[in-house]
Amino acid sequence: MSLPQIAVTGHAQKEAWQNKVLPPVEQLNMNVWSVPVPFPDNPMRYTLSYLLLGDGEAVLIDPGWDSDVGMEHLTAGLRQAGLGLSDLTGIVVTHFHSDHLGMAARLRNVSGAWVALGEHEVHRLAAYDDPDRFLRAHSEELTLWGVPADRLAEVAMDSTSLVHVKNLADPDLRLSDRSLVPIKGLEMRVITTPGHSPGHICLVDEPHGLIFSGDHVLPRISPHISLELPGPPNPLADYYKSLDLIAFEDEMEVCPAHEYRFIGMQRRAAQLIQHHRERSAEVLGVLNRNHPDTVWDVARHLTWSRGWESLRSFSLRLAVSETASHVVYLRSQGHEINVPVTGPHRANIR
Repeated sequence: MSLPQIAVTGHAQKEAWQNKVLPPVEQLNMNVWSVPVPFPDNPMRYTLSYLLLGDGEAVLIDPGWDSDVGMEHLTAGLRQAGLGLSDLTGIVVTHFHSDHLGMAARLRNVSGAWVALGEHEVHRLAAYDDPDRFLRAHSEELTLWGVPADRLAEVAMDSTSLVHVKNLADPDLRLSDRSLVPIKGLEMRVITTPGHSPGHICLVDEPHGLIFSGDHVLPRISPHISLELPGPPNPLADYYKSLDLIAFEDEMEVCPAHEYRFIGMQRRAAQLIQHHRERSAEVLGVLNRNHPDTVWDVARHLTWSRGWESLRSFSLRLAVSETASHVVYLRSQGHEINVPVTGPHRANIR
């Protein structure tokens, strides 16, 4: 079924995305700026950080991956808006991923700004006594999902890959659903939108007609909805509910953390729902046709944009964990599925 298309508004951003270059700093209106921050060695290439100016105060949304070059780009973007780092009052991060929260600790140290996350967002390591315990539980889950022993080291997180997670900033503030971001002169409301992460938030600035969607809704890519440890038991079900919550309006401009700005939140939410419904149907077809024993066996029979054999390391881990989220969702819808997904290690999180 063909659904109505969104209207692209970030034309320079889209052109930069297509040309695989960094987009320009842009002033969206008198008080809002878009500042791209490089995401090195990643297909996403950059995070779109947004600077909002209030009454003598300023807030930065999603400062991006922590790097020297990223800091240079942020500093230059703030300078273009007439600010220095010391002028920042707060840093609001839509979710606890390194390409969003990574720069927050460095910025807080330099500027003195507070850092805020949603009230339900999870620090993955904080749920465990130590990182080694987390890594063991993570490997146990991947083994339960059927990742072959000779691929486990490739797919699983290791101590090196935890470096950025360990160094991510703990928040000074937790923002509750429907609350206002505490910046003078702004009316930016928090909407809790779990799915891509357990406590993801979007920010709605009705006076400026803007929705800052983080990774919850992107114009072209379907955000990963993965079964994570620790995390909610049915993230895909959460995501569907969150799409309904944020698709309350279709004419406000959507400012995502990647790709480019657009108008048509309701239209894009409908496309994402259709995508995941079709994916669940494909998973169900594999279960009925191939009778797989593990999540890995389900995943390798699914269609992937560049083919299953092309998936490696982090991309392979995402593919398997996303497949697990569909299996869990289908089971919650009453389908009898014998593929094991969750083990006792999930109950051992303190």
